[in-house]
Amino acid sequence: MFQRILVPVDLSEPAICANVLSVAEGQAKAHGAELHVLTVVPNYTMSLVGSFFPEGHLKTATDAARKALGDMLAARGSELAIKGHVAAGTIYEEIMRAADKLSCDLIVIAAHRPELKDYLLGPNAARVVRHAKQSVFVVRNRD
Repeated sequence: MFQRILVPVDLSEPAICANVLSVAEGQAKAHGAELHVLTVVPNYTMSLVGSFFPEGHLKTATDAARKALGDMLAARGSELAIKGHVAAGTIYEEIMRAADKLSCDLIVIAAHRPELKDYLLGPNAARVVRHAKQSVFVVRNRD
């Protein structure tokens, strides 16, 4: 049923990454699907915010994310051939862009229990669920 699965991960949350990747690997095995793992480095392009970061910060952060993602995937020792991707930009927009670009038909995304601030701002998972063209499987974090 699914041929390509995208799993966005936040590398600063290793336990959540492990949980959502386990679910996604199960889905990939069950459907014989390709598994793509994406991490997004937020870019700070607003001149006010961007001025606080040194020149080349985004490239340095992206390179570090690429290495950290590769290390995390290698440490998993999965029997699947998992492809890692790093993007920079607005998190939910980059998730949907990658899903479209990679022709994914399922996004497996982690979500935590909503807090008050999430009702006002909307978390990335909720935005992906509302706007993605693909089916979205939400893995609730076990807090």
